[in-house]
Amino acid sequence: REFLVQVLGGAGLTLAVALSPFRVRVVRAAPAPAADFEPSARVRVAPDETVTVVVAQSEMGQGISTGLPMVVADEMDADWSRVRFVQAPPTDPYVEPVSRLQFTGGSQSMRTRFEQMRRAGAIARAMLVAAAARTWRVPPADGATSEGRGLLGKPGRSMTYGALAPRAGRERVPRDAPLKPAERRRLLGRSLPRLDIPDKVLGRARYGMDTVVPGMVFASIARPPRLGAVIEEMDLGGAASVPGVVAVVPLDRGVAVCGDSIGATWKGREALRVRWSPGSDPDLDDTAMDASLHARLERSGASERDDAPVREALARSTRVIEARYHLPFLSHASMEPMACVVHVQKDRCDVWGPTQAQTGARAVASRETGLPPDRVHVHVPYCAGAFGRYNDTDFLREAVLVSKAVGRPVKLVWSREEDLAHDLFRPASASWVRAGLDPEGRVTAWWHRIAAPSIAARILPVWRENGIAPAAIERAAAFLRLGMDHFGVEGLDPFPYEVPSVHVEFAASDLPVPVGLWRSPGHNQNGFVIESFVDELARAAGKDPLEFRLGLLRDRPRERRVLEVAAERAGWGRPPRRGQALGIARWSSCGSHAVHVAEVSVDRDRGVLTVHRVVAVMDCGLAVHPDAVAAQMEGCIVMALSTVLHEKVRFAGGAVTTTNFDTYRILRMSEVPEIEVHVVASREPVGGAGEPGLPSVAPAVTNAVFAASGLRVRRLPIDPEALRSGARP
Repeated sequence: REFLVQVLGGAGLTLAVALSPFRVRVVRAAPAPAADFEPSARVRVAPDETVTVVVAQSEMGQGISTGLPMVVADEMDADWSRVRFVQAPPTDPYVEPVSRLQFTGGSQSMRTRFEQMRRAGAIARAMLVAAAARTWRVPPADGATSEGRGLLGKPGRSMTYGALAPRAGRERVPRDAPLKPAERRRLLGRSLPRLDIPDKVLGRARYGMDTVVPGMVFASIARPPRLGAVIEEMDLGGAASVPGVVAVVPLDRGVAVCGDSIGATWKGREALRVRWSPGSDPDLDDTAMDASLHARLERSGASERDDAPVREALARSTRVIEARYHLPFLSHASMEPMACVVHVQKDRCDVWGPTQAQTGARAVASRETGLPPDRVHVHVPYCAGAFGRYNDTDFLREAVLVSKAVGRPVKLVWSREEDLAHDLFRPASASWVRAGLDPEGRVTAWWHRIAAPSIAARILPVWRENGIAPAAIERAAAFLRLGMDHFGVEGLDPFPYEVPSVHVEFAASDLPVPVGLWRSPGHNQNGFVIESFVDELARAAGKDPLEFRLGLLRDRPRERRVLEVAAERAGWGRPPRRGQALGIARWSSCGSHAVHVAEVSVDRDRGVLTVHRVVAVMDCGLAVHPDAVAAQMEGCIVMALSTVLHEKVRFAGGAVTTTNFDTYRILRMSEVPEIEVHVVASREPVGGAGEPGLPSVAPAVTNAVFAASGLRVRRLPIDPEALRSGARP
């Protein structure tokens, strides 16, 4: 199928990108029924010389609102100083062609949009050249473009894109246009000024918390004090009598208090009299949580990959090594707590809120209001780095329900305590890994069991096949049978190393803790386990950890190259600074390859780990905006170090007890090490950047801890007492 697009009329050249899973086509906007077209991007050239690119992805700080316009501008030879971007509305024309969703995640934005945006720019350029040639009555082959101008190809004759735009809009849309060869690119690979930074620096940027609309009331919600608790009895009269409170609305998961100020809603919430049930497990605490997870690890799970009889291979091995690892629940700790504004009316619903799931937000509002999707208008502001939290629409749903009940625009604001206590957490996980070595120290077999709650069971049951939850075992198994990763875009990356026999299974845990996507889902846990265990195998084989990894990547030259560059940049093999040691780890995902080398020291007397330096190397194929890639790597390092040293959701009495940053510690600036990021020049296809740079940070640090102290870290965050005592953490 081919889909056409209708856009606003007016002078200028307006192009849309229509696509199917099999082809991409750029067409001029033309009137047609809304149901008949599905573009994924629009390019507008206006008479005032501005080139506007409509970006379908959410801008969360990753710089996609600069990267995608760069792709278009480079192909059409636009003047970068004239390029602008606008956020696409969540409507069918902007869905991703394979998943049929409009979302931002999985480091997919540049990967899924790169070629279509190139084609949009190339055809725009061809039409501008055709308009110039027609104006000058010369063959189009004599025309050219340069930085926002159409050229005759001879000195002294040119027209700006703004002047050509009305004429170009009348040109026939070519079926195709030649794409620039790499050597003619002017913008790609350069760290140009980001388009979103001026708004952020000058205070013009608007986030979910900043939205204000006429007639708006505020809302806050009394939530269950324990996991799984429900209302058994309530008296709403006290809240209703608080000055400034305008409505009290019972919900399926709490009670909403609406008022003319946020302070009034908080006071009203305190005046509520609600009796809650004991919850799903009132005795649940950290100890019980760990015991439940490890008990599940003892029982077999659903098998995804079994290349050959692993048990027989292990039995034939000269030596079998095994280890168990544990990772805790983590909060997203979003920079901005959940906040949005919703106005439900008789014939339409407007949602102003940060989201990574535009399609999901629209669907939720449509379902709860009974309005058709085309009557739901979702306005997406800047998103404040939620690291996967905005993939869920629970807070948007709450605001829709409250606005529907009170008949007014409602601004729902979560407190920081709500945000941390009622998060959809990164799942805790436990892993049991066994591997065999032959007489030469080569890996003969790999057996891996993962126990964790399933994200898929809540978000999208279709992700599950034969009891397997893809996001739980990312990179531990290939998932070739599924034919798509957890975002439905492509086959999962294979097992990270060349091992003859591999068996991986998933044991779903029934812990009563709500879980969701957390930056680099699955990879962030399995990267720690696999790269830590590979280091253990290297030591058991008596080999250097770098050389051991290279030996497991004999037929993967691209991945070997990233390891070698990282080793050279970090000084691997040279004596480290006195009292310090190096650790190395690697990971590949989302079409990219990352390696981290950490330099640490361990003070056993005080139980203090200091990370002095982290060297990061990334091969993400063509790095459209290298500075944005480096920024993503830096952010991944800081975020991962925070989980190594501090972050852990704690439980007691059936409830979350880490409800603000005094109890849920995150990394402080004084703890941030020296960071070096090196982006490898590559001619490979565009890969992701926001997620692949995280999984190998933690194991690089803990492998360095072993090199410095002889202590194997198999549980995060690192316990200072374990460092003091010398026990295995």
